[in-house]
Amino acid sequence: MTESLRNYLDFATETAYLAGRLTLGYFQTGVRPDLKDDNSPVTVADRQAEELIRSRIEKRYPHHAIVGEEYGVKESEGASHRWFVDPIDGTKSFIRGVPLYGVLIGLEIEGTVEVGVAYFPALEEMLAAASGEGCWWNGRRARVSEVATLEQSVVAHTNPASFSKYGRAEEWERFKQVAYSCRGWGDAYGHLLVATGRVELMLDPIMNAWDCGPFPPILKEAGGYFGDWQGVPTIHGNEAISTTQLLLDDVLALIRKP
Repeated sequence: MTESLRNYLDFATETAYLAGRLTLGYFQTGVRPDLKDDNSPVTVADRQAEELIRSRIEKRYPHHAIVGEEYGVKESEGASHRWFVDPIDGTKSFIRGVPLYGVLIGLEIEGTVEVGVAYFPALEEMLAAASGEGCWWNGRRARVSEVATLEQSVVAHTNPASFSKYGRAEEWERFKQVAYSCRGWGDAYGHLLVATGRVELMLDPIMNAWDCGPFPPILKEAGGYFGDWQGVPTIHGNEAISTTQLLLDDVLALIRKP
C-alpha cells in the first residue's frame, strides 16, 4: 500500500504541476470569464487544465472514477479509486491577477482520501501528502503551528458574507471576538497556510468535495485536522475547517457554544 500511495502521489504532483503551468499561460492576460449556472466564473484556463488532468488520469488509470468541477463525474463500475479535481480553485482571484489560486487533486481509495496535492503556480508553492508519507511543502516537511490558544491564533476565511448566507454568522462573530487576527487569505490557500504553520485556522461555511479533495491527508500528515464543523474528517460535509490538533477541541467548543 505504501509504495502504491507514493506512486499515486508522484503522479498527482506531476499532473498538478503540468496543469498549473498551463494556467500560467492565461494568468494576468485579461482572460474573460464565462458565468456558470450558479453565477460563478469559469475560464478557458479552468477548462483546459481539467481536460489535461482528466486525460492523464484516464490514460494512466482507466478504471478509476473522476469527479471534477468543470466536467462533472466520470463513473467507473465498481471503482475503488476516485479522483477529485479542481483545476483552478480561486477563479475569482485568477481572473483578477491575484496569485492566490491553486490546482487541487485528491485521490479517494475505498472511501478515504489517501493522497492530496495542492499546487499554487503563480506562487511556486507545492503542497503534497499521502497517508504515512508525510506532508511536503516545496520539498521540505510541512508542519502545523504550535500556537496553543485561540487568542493567539490567526484565522483565515474567504468571503465574510458567506457566514451569514450559510447560517454561520453567530459562530463567525465568536471567532472574530476571540482570535488574534482574522485575514481574508481565502479559498484553498487558507488551508495551505494552516498546513504550513502560518495561520492556525481556516473556516469555510460552504465547500464542494472538489474544493476539499487534497486536504484530509495534507492536514493529517502535517499534524492537523481537516473536516466539517462537527469534527468529522470528511470532504463531503459541504463545509470545512482546517486547524491544528492542539486547537481542535477549542475550535469545536466555540462553534457549539449556545
